[in-house]
Amino acid sequence: MDTSLHPNDAFAGFGKLVRSDFVLERDYAHLNHGSYGATPVSVLAAQRVWQDRLELEPSRFMRREYKPAMRAAAEALAPRLGVEADGVVLVENVTQAVNAVLRELDLSAGSEILLTDQTYGAVRNTARHISKRNGWTLRDVALPFPALSADEILTTFKAALTPAPALVIIDHVTSPTALVMPVAEMAAAAREAGALVLVDGAHAPGMLDLDISKIPCDWYTGNCHKWMFAPKGCGFLWSSESRRDGMHPLAISHWYEEGYIAEFDYVGTRDASSMLCMSSVLSFMDAHGPERIRAHNHALVNDAADMLAKAWKTERGAEQALTGSIAMVRLPDGLGATLEEADTLRNRLVDEFRVQIPINALTGTLWCRLSAQIYNDIGDYERLESAVAEIS
Repeated sequence: MDTSLHPNDAFAGFGKLVRSDFVLERDYAHLNHGSYGATPVSVLAAQRVWQDRLELEPSRFMRREYKPAMRAAAEALAPRLGVEADGVVLVENVTQAVNAVLRELDLSAGSEILLTDQTYGAVRNTARHISKRNGWTLRDVALPFPALSADEILTTFKAALTPAPALVIIDHVTSPTALVMPVAEMAAAAREAGALVLVDGAHAPGMLDLDISKIPCDWYTGNCHKWMFAPKGCGFLWSSESRRDGMHPLAISHWYEEGYIAEFDYVGTRDASSMLCMSSVLSFMDAHGPERIRAHNHALVNDAADMLAKAWKTERGAEQALTGSIAMVRLPDGLGATLEEADTLRNRLVDEFRVQIPINALTGTLWCRLSAQIYNDIGDYERLESAVAEIS
């Protein structure tokens, strides 16, 4: 990393020194934390304790311990999100939360939902499916990419609010293009236009200094198994107070019409250990320092993106101000331009060079999406550079 940006000892203890905290295969360069995360060994052990508690006496656990433990997990998480726990319920993932919100949305036939051309595919499919059933229409706004500034994004988005949609779905951090959006300003503009606002914050918890109370939205959902180190299947849905009545989880169970929290906290018999070990998730983050983790990841991914763009004589997908812990870099010309060619290149990088990284087909060429996490160091990205040079 560029030590002029951060002293040598600023991130001491990260990189290869913490690789053993994870069960990741040692001979890979793991540059795709953004898709599925990676859970620390200590958190996996805590998850196993909860699984054992369930199996030692299943009836006692489900009847007496499960619901209080779910509330305790939500109450531990809520302050990290900047909101009170009575608006926070735990779900398996953002896709599930978006399905729950859209399924209960009371809009008249002909109502319009505004998406962007960078809306996550699963969210888009959910909106398509439910819109078909209810007679709603979908409209896309094409966001700039590569993006030069937050103002450029905001201006484009505001122009799409006329005519006013009934609902807008905004990504806090876009998945295909790795842009940190000016989400508070976008949400405020949508609210002013009279639209409901649903924020897909899949990548934001743990990556950004998140404070949902400062975002004027009706619903916010995020994943904890990406940048917060939780086990797979741990996410949350926050609903504003005015939107909690009438909200229901996808699985209707015993506490139907007993209230927002009661319904979402219990959706039938399941292994919720990924959620119940929330205190261990937060302890791992606190041991390394949430701000320090974010600073390390932001600095490393920007150093790596600058290095690769220079080596490949290409460009980044966004400036540092629009970058969190993931960044897009355009690959050298001649490697392809289609989704099929992107998949072929990605598979070659995995199989021949042991480098795991997403490749996207955008703007008529191929881009790679870099992730940075505390187990990465600059050598991982140099390995990617060497692999691409050999393939080219």
